[in-house]
Amino acid sequence: MSNKAPTLRQFQDRFPTEEACLDHLMRTRYGARHDCQGCDREATYYRVKARRSYACEHCGYQVYPTAGTPFDRTRTSLRDWFFVMFQFCTSRNGVAAKEVERQLGVTYKTAWRMCHMIREYMGAVDGFSPLGGPDTVVEVDETYVGGRNVGKGNKRHMDNKTVVLGMVERGGDVYTQIVPDVRKGTLIPAVEAAVVKGGAIHTDHLHSYHGLRYVGYAHARVNHTAGQYVDMKTGAHVQSIESFWGQLKRGINGTHIHVSGKHLSKYLGEFEYRHNMRHAPHLMLERLLISFGR
Repeated sequence: MSNKAPTLRQFQDRFPTEEACLDHLMRTRYGARHDCQGCDREATYYRVKARRSYACEHCGYQVYPTAGTPFDRTRTSLRDWFFVMFQFCTSRNGVAAKEVERQLGVTYKTAWRMCHMIREYMGAVDGFSPLGGPDTVVEVDETYVGGRNVGKGNKRHMDNKTVVLGMVERGGDVYTQIVPDVRKGTLIPAVEAAVVKGGAIHTDHLHSYHGLRYVGYAHARVNHTAGQYVDMKTGAHVQSIESFWGQLKRGINGTHIHVSGKHLSKYLGEFEYRHNMRHAPHLMLERLLISFGR
């Protein structure tokens, strides 16, 4: 079985109609056969015409696969929902609500709601597992997202920017967290909560990271101020997390133009999900579809 992401043609062949999408949701939630709540017998369920429901073969008791899911009581077709989820899982830089509005012919409010709900579920599916541990290297770095730079020279400062702390296990998963500032008392506890002790941590020369060596980590630093990208003595670098920052900011600046601090966590979850599933792109859509059907 190929581990490549599905193509648009493959997606269209799999979900050509609204009925195909509803059948998939029914199988995901209830399986091919399950015990009927009406007659308490194992049964196969058959589609009820003109309704989003299936009826028991024995007593006619009906179940609604969309009940209790984000698809419940929505006038947007399941096929449109599935298509937007497909776009989220195959795009590298994200999907803009305006693009969804144009492609589906829905209102911007509907497109915005769909996109934000999909991002929220991507973050939930990705979840969180502690990084690091013995014989591992975790890169830690912080960045600023949104807002704008104001002032000149020594009076230059950042206005309305959000601080994001990122941690990535070398060759593994990434985890991000919005933090109020870059002080030592903020960053070190955040790292301790996310990274298992006993391994190595690589950072830049930000003074706030200085205490990591005293709390159970082998800490190595790279000096960007001196034009250093890799410390030749220790091998320290933070290029993996900086690569993730680059992908995140290309998505925000190129696709979304601006992201408010209020909703930034959802965008972070979206980009984390893509990064952490990069070795199994064929499962990205499948897991997202399953999460919506629970």
